[in-house]
Amino acid sequence: MRPARALIDLQALRHNYRLARELTGAKALAVVKADAYGHGAVRCALALEPEADGFAVACIEEALELRAAGIKAPVLLLEGFFEASELALIAEHDLWCVVHSLWQLEAIEKISVHKPLTVWLKMDTGMHRVGVHPKDYRDAYQRLLASGKVSRIVLMSHFARADELDAAATEQQVAVFEAARQGLAAECSLRNSPAVLGWPSIKSDWVRPGIMLYGASPFEVAQAEAARLQPVMTLQSRIISVRELPAGEPVGYGAKFVSPRPTRVGVVAMGYADGYPRQAPTGTPVVVAGKRTQLIGRVSMDMLCVDLTEVPEATVGSPVELWGKQVLASDVAMQAGTIPYQIFCNLKRVPLDYIGE
Repeated sequence: MRPARALIDLQALRHNYRLARELTGAKALAVVKADAYGHGAVRCALALEPEADGFAVACIEEALELRAAGIKAPVLLLEGFFEASELALIAEHDLWCVVHSLWQLEAIEKISVHKPLTVWLKMDTGMHRVGVHPKDYRDAYQRLLASGKVSRIVLMSHFARADELDAAATEQQVAVFEAARQGLAAECSLRNSPAVLGWPSIKSDWVRPGIMLYGASPFEVAQAEAARLQPVMTLQSRIISVRELPAGEPVGYGAKFVSPRPTRVGVVAMGYADGYPRQAPTGTPVVVAGKRTQLIGRVSMDMLCVDLTEVPEATVGSPVELWGKQVLASDVAMQAGTIPYQIFCNLKRVPLDYIGE
């Protein structure tokens, strides 16, 4: 069988969740949207459920998948509902729901539910993606309470630049939030992964660890708390071919790499159809047979090439780590001009194997 696979360390996942709790002293919703950022939402949620305060997903389809797998913990719909008809399912499956727009508020006012909803009321404090305008926020809160359809409200917002540790925007967003929520007696949720790790002064009764759960730093620079994260996914494959090339020979499509010296080239069963970034350039780190080397040439659909000149012991069948504990996903992402969020979510046909049950 093709040797490409992703090894998912559930013990590392639990370590990272506990770190979010330790750093904040708050309740934590484990964000498992987008199939747990490519790590397998059901298996990750089952591993965390004994200790997690709840989970967060993007939409009702993801929430129902967790419920079908037996997850009974709270599940928050981060994008709320897309049609008013979903509210019946939200109530039936005891889901928590973000309200970020006035049309959603109006839909709640009009429905009939057998059980009051738990709503997380989202304020647009400056990201300008979704959220109720600060001037409308107090009225929205009061309308939800007055509707008789809501039993509990959590106040929330989302940071646009918390991954920039020297940016004033985060403190400005906090100031907008605090001004608009004055006098509203409810818990709040502000801190996402970068705010959990890098903004300890921000008060948040609930935190929402996402990318940090999977062991990747949200920062482009070294950061002390992020250094405590443990990578959860190890993307692995093996060498399937080895050849010796003299100096001056091209490798791969477009001849983007030409050997500057006699070069030993290994071919790895991994490509962009698996989700490895096609734009990763020559020099992107990779580990072969326990030794760090580099990608060379253009990534193909099913294969990529690596330099084995300084890894003489490597041969057909030698193990390859594309990212994981020896090569950080954030380093690969930076080389490819993207972020670890994207390279995790892009994994497609690679089987997931789990350890640390």
